[in-house]
Amino acid sequence: MTSPTPVKQPPAAERVYGHVKQGVLERRYEGGTLLTEGELAEAVGVSRTPVREALLRLEAEGLIKLYPKKGALVLPVSAQEIADVVETRLLVEEHAARKAVPASPGLIERLEQLLARQREQAVAGDYAAAAVTDRCFHAEIVRSGGNEILSRLYDQLRDRQLRMGVAVMHSHPDRIAKTLAEHEELLGALRSGDAEAAVAVVGRHVGWFSHLARGEVR
Repeated sequence: MTSPTPVKQPPAAERVYGHVKQGVLERRYEGGTLLTEGELAEAVGVSRTPVREALLRLEAEGLIKLYPKKGALVLPVSAQEIADVVETRLLVEEHAARKAVPASPGLIERLEQLLARQREQAVAGDYAAAAVTDRCFHAEIVRSGGNEILSRLYDQLRDRQLRMGVAVMHSHPDRIAKTLAEHEELLGALRSGDAEAAVAVVGRHVGWFSHLARGEVR
């Protein structure tokens, strides 16, 4: 009887990168938290060398700021970052909503499945998973347009969107019900082939974050 083939683990730096990034996106590592190389090396079970490599990569992505001999500071989500993400999302998503009409049966089915999944996650209080599904819902509409360059541009916003989404769901738990209602409204507009209604829902839905950035949402 042959012994099972051992599962090959990703390189050490990749494991540290994934551990820290997931922690930041899911808010286990809040903005303002100072992470040390020693703590991370112990948490992941690696030496300090791959930790430094992973932290340099995360700094380049704008999630942390390195301080020599001290560690890595998890950067808070700033009002400017929210405003920049909202502006870019509106440009891409309003265009995508208009282009998605007439929506294919395949697109409608995928959006229905994602909405059902997000509703279940919201009921379970799993905000990190609900934020991922929320992002998938919007990305599906963007991808439906078939513009690879636009889809790649949108994908570059992924981590910032997820982090903002989880933060908002925790600080505004009442927002999840509104999000689900607006997703249902957007899906209805796409089903009925009403491009202008779809664009209007996207503008209202995504634009809410800009009010948050200006401190107009309590």
